[in-house]
Amino acid sequence: MLSARNQFQGTVKSVKLGGIMAEVVVSVGAIEIVSAITRTSAETLALQAGDKVKAIIKSTEVIIDK
Repeated sequence: MLSARNQFQGTVKSVKLGGIMAEVVVSVGAIEIVSAITRTSAETLALQAGDKVKAIIKSTEVIIDK
């Protein structure tokens, strides 16, 4: 069981693989969550557009500036 409370069921919209990192966009209803994970993790999970996934957000702070 995970201790993170911010868990959202969603669908992978896109996966962009880079040399070391991957950008994964997950659609959760009307919002999109963009995550940077290692390329190895993306390949191990075999992430593809259309996959059903859970986005788990665990952070100590969110900063927004304008």
